[in-house]
Amino acid sequence: MIEDFRPYMTTTKIDEFRGYLDEIDAATTEVSTHLATEPATPRPALAALEREWPTINEDMGDMLATMRANIGRFRGISALPPFVLFPWFFVLPGVITAGFALRALLADRRGASTLVAHRALLAMGVGVVLAPFIFQMFSRAPGGADMIDEFRPLMTDQRVATIQGYFLTLGAAEGELRTQLLPSLDAAGEPRAELPDARTFSVHWPTISEDMAPMIGTMADNLDHFAAVDALPPFWAFPWFFVVPGVAIAALAAPGALRGSPGATRSSTSSSSNPHVLEGNRS
Repeated sequence: MIEDFRPYMTTTKIDEFRGYLDEIDAATTEVSTHLATEPATPRPALAALEREWPTINEDMGDMLATMRANIGRFRGISALPPFVLFPWFFVLPGVITAGFALRALLADRRGASTLVAHRALLAMGVGVVLAPFIFQMFSRAPGGADMIDEFRPLMTDQRVATIQGYFLTLGAAEGELRTQLLPSLDAAGEPRAELPDARTFSVHWPTISEDMAPMIGTMADNLDHFAAVDALPPFWAFPWFFVVPGVAIAALAAPGALRGSPGATRSSTSSSSNPHVLEGNRS
């Protein structure tokens, strides 16, 4: 999902889309004024655009404003390691920690040194604690949580279907403009300067639709992905999923790592307190 949205989450691209809406707005205003002068000629597609344009402009403008406001948060999230790796950031340290803990337990029962295992556990705990600081999760993750909250109203089946419907309205209006209204003006001997904004919109419509429609398609294709991410624990909590276990591992391992081997200490104490062992050593 991050990769799919990356081409659209830039100031340049969003400002370009905003410019398209401004161009359509100017054309719609111009055509609406003209249609008022020829009430006897039915223009159903253009009339539908005139009727629906305030809602279309407001809705799509709100969508673009939301995207633009979240560019910084998007960059922060996209700078994190790939999401496909995140489960392994928990599984691998967990497996390694369990392995060293089992080694320490077995060594302790045999009375052997557990120093290496305890030091490895301490290093693992410290590494897990440092991970969110290395990846700047404390600054990036809360922004990701805010971005998910703001994108939630946009990433729904109903909202995407509504926006797709807008393109049908725009496409039908442009077709009627290009094939009926403008030719009728030209046939009547109207100067080419008549309805300049509408003519510009008609010329640019293929580019507008080719640029914007794929973004709406990207939204539609990623509805399930967004729902899956939205179902995860809040992004702001992710750093603590590292820090809390890491501190616990380090705290439990530190006494053994700093004092040495409990098993070896018990073995040495037992030998020094046994007079028969001492006598054997003298012999």
